[in-house]
Amino acid sequence: MSLMRSSAIVGSLTLLSRVFGFVRDMLIAYFLGASAATDAFFVAFKLPNFLRRLFAEGAFNAGFLPMFAGMIRTEGREAALRFASEAGTFLLAVVTAVTALAIVFTPHVVLVMAPGFTAEPEKFDLAVALTRITFPYIVFISMVSLMGGVLNSVERFAAVAAAPIGMNLAMIAGLWLFRPFVPTDGHALAWGVVLAGVVQLVWLARACRREGMMPRLLGRPRLSPAIRTLLGRIAPAAIGAGVMQINQVMDVVLASLLASNAISFLYYADRIYELPLGVIGIAVATALLPLLSKEIRAGQLESALRHINQALMLVLLFGLPAAAGLYALAGPIIQGLFQYGEFDATDTAAVAPALIAFAAGLPALLINKILSNCFYASEDTKTPMKIAVLCIAVNFICNVLFMQFFAHVGLAMATSVAGWLNALLLARALWRRGLFRPDRALAVFLGKAALACLLMIAALLVSRPYATEWLAGPAWQRGMALALLVALGGVVYGAGILGTRAVSVAQLKRLRPSRTTKA
Repeated sequence: MSLMRSSAIVGSLTLLSRVFGFVRDMLIAYFLGASAATDAFFVAFKLPNFLRRLFAEGAFNAGFLPMFAGMIRTEGREAALRFASEAGTFLLAVVTAVTALAIVFTPHVVLVMAPGFTAEPEKFDLAVALTRITFPYIVFISMVSLMGGVLNSVERFAAVAAAPIGMNLAMIAGLWLFRPFVPTDGHALAWGVVLAGVVQLVWLARACRREGMMPRLLGRPRLSPAIRTLLGRIAPAAIGAGVMQINQVMDVVLASLLASNAISFLYYADRIYELPLGVIGIAVATALLPLLSKEIRAGQLESALRHINQALMLVLLFGLPAAAGLYALAGPIIQGLFQYGEFDATDTAAVAPALIAFAAGLPALLINKILSNCFYASEDTKTPMKIAVLCIAVNFICNVLFMQFFAHVGLAMATSVAGWLNALLLARALWRRGLFRPDRALAVFLGKAALACLLMIAALLVSRPYATEWLAGPAWQRGMALALLVALGGVVYGAGILGTRAVSVAQLKRLRPSRTTKA
């Protein structure tokens, strides 16, 4: 399956998932706004969501997938499936034990995650109660990540990419169905998280059975040589692949020390800028990892280098205008999507600058998704870890410095600074190994795409005042105004790309493996 086609499948399903995610967040904003209750829920949701991304999109996938794909190629499906069963049994035992301990010691967990909540006992107690409800989600999602790695290895991307759709639908259903039976809306959302774990597990289990690739739970966990190797790769990958998530957890900790609702402000901004990150970056990276793993293992270095450049061009083709659009339309986007019910204009004014700060680092995070996979494909998880440790330290220093002057916006600024540093260090390390050589087509594209983005920003800033009245109107008018502004930006950027010949249809068609590439 071609890189372009695989990315399109994952990207389209991820986009659909993010649409439902926005519906979920709009309901949260409507019912809870940016309040103590939302702060408590977002802290309760942060840890299981953090581990979801770390496993499903990061460390476990980075360590497990190349090993599993390599076993399929060299030892056959049966041996690979036996390894997956060993990994699943060991993972389930560890995660269940960690979950049980976390539920017992939840007050200490919340104290670490949100030390500022101790000044508001009711918020702290609510966060503890909601965290105890959401923690079992980790057990479900660990199995989901295992089955997702199995399916991605055999290039069955659709089922894995569709799983988060079930998560968002389950949380929406939980908010509606559980509200009459629980003390607060936060409790309803928390139970919706648990329901989401069950839905995703059932969905991927059916997909694995359909492919004849369902891992089995063994009688007891075994620390076999293969599992030892896997653990040795997961540990550094947890830091290397999870640098963004680790920084976000750090943001929550520090935001809890700021003015009330700072956690909610960062959450709503984060949800917007993660749309292009998920749809573009994760989609291409998910399709690229098994492809690079096979090419590097087969010694097809030239083909791997070509696909790395093509993947970078693909993510930046859409990522650069996304970042530019978020900069130009931050206020209208927040107002149009969230400013209803309990979420008011003051909240919009607080969230929009954070969104701009996050958007500044969006291209870097997309680049990181691609470059880190180059290491994982060659079964090196330690180098990204070393780079990530440095970037986490830089992020913390910038957080402490910037928050003194820019409050929660400073935390978003620090995330972008750390993201760009991570991208530069990854690129330098790959260059020294001969695994990254930017070609002329990529360099020319970047210059022309930057010009197209500047034209788009100018057009949006000039046009935005004309949409002010509609953005203050009912929901349908806000949606129409946003749609028109986004369409205008897309038309101007597209005209700039085509006018400068930054990328041609022929180049897009070449964003796939050649026919001679071995499967």
